[in-house]
Amino acid sequence: MRAFYSDHFVLPLPVGHRFPMIKYARLRERCLAEGILRPDELLEPPAATWEELERVHDPAYVAAARDGTLTPLEQRRIGFPWSPEMIERSRRSSGATIMAGRTALDERAARGWGIAVNLAGGTHHAGPSHGEGFCVFNDAAVAIRALQAEGRIRRAVVLDCDVHQGNGTAEAFRADPSVFTFSIHGAKNFPFRKERSSLDVELPDGAGDDVFLAALELHVPQILEEFRPELAIYLAGADPWREDRFGRLGMSKEGLAERDRMVLGACRAAGVPVAVAMAGGYARDTEDTVDIHVRTIRTCVEMWAEGPHPLA
Repeated sequence: MRAFYSDHFVLPLPVGHRFPMIKYARLRERCLAEGILRPDELLEPPAATWEELERVHDPAYVAAARDGTLTPLEQRRIGFPWSPEMIERSRRSSGATIMAGRTALDERAARGWGIAVNLAGGTHHAGPSHGEGFCVFNDAAVAIRALQAEGRIRRAVVLDCDVHQGNGTAEAFRADPSVFTFSIHGAKNFPFRKERSSLDVELPDGAGDDVFLAALELHVPQILEEFRPELAIYLAGADPWREDRFGRLGMSKEGLAERDRMVLGACRAAGVPVAVAMAGGYARDTEDTVDIHVRTIRTCVEMWAEGPHPLA
């Protein structure tokens, strides 16, 4: 299975910053150490081009991000101080989701079904005219627009299982019937002013495995059957975990692993190739977040090895 990484592009953040930048390198290291991925399966993606970014984001915002003219307010909304490294990393992360999408589609053509992974990504708060919540560019939206422009797909679905609503994704595709946006998230969690996805499932604080998984079982197969996308982008956030600092839900690590099996299994059963992104995770001990992401990658590898569903 192919996985794309950009963890050596590191943001210079102030000491004590809340964003766990180290988790990306640790995820790659553990996937190698535990034999989940081989070195030859790990690939560095090209940066998303400015043209690819501008298919989603306003050219004025892209130019300000590129040239370092984001205002202090815009930088605070993103949560990172501007730096060339921030822009390069964000472009690489978007490029990784583009490449994961291309790879999954290539595998569908070659072997009947495909899955590929971005070991970062899931920057779902970035909207057309702004960054927000540690998200500079919206990698899922950029990837969908790139693949549509290439003629590889017409219809796509975003299956967002991060604990926070994918408000930037919802805004980017608000008036576009070719993209279905699904977000299951904490009702009272960030962002406090939410956008409207194609389908939002809002959960109360403390909702645990049973509530979360029942909602997925109800909605995801139905979405795939009725919308019939040619590609799914799955945001496998680690932050619904009950010990996450910003999560406020009550899911266990085992429940999150079952979430991954349910979403990926539904896509496999429907014959829909999948690009997977890691999205959020803010455990007090970063290794707990990494552990959840490692389980996601392990599930992806297992699903990839099984190949297409016999009834798909």
